[in-house]
Amino acid sequence: MTELNVPAGLAPAQRAQIKSLICEILEIDPDGVTETSLFSEDHGADSLRAIEILAALERTLKVSIDQEELVRMTNLEGVYTVVTEASAR
Repeated sequence: MTELNVPAGLAPAQRAQIKSLICEILEIDPDGVTETSLFSEDHGADSLRAIEILAALERTLKVSIDQEELVRMTNLEGVYTVVTEASAR
């Protein structure tokens, strides 16, 4: 069994909320997204969608995320890490 590298700071409900939000923005089925599938290469996301994801995360989760963090937010694993760090500030 493979252990996922998900930050301990996010509850399963928060991870599910983030995944749902991203899938809605990217207009993809949640079953087709894994922790490591790449938003742009695997799911066709462009830079506008990335900014839309960032804004939606900030609005929904009440966190502040610098646009420089977009380079790390290439998959769910990266988003979970960035959100965890932003929540800790």
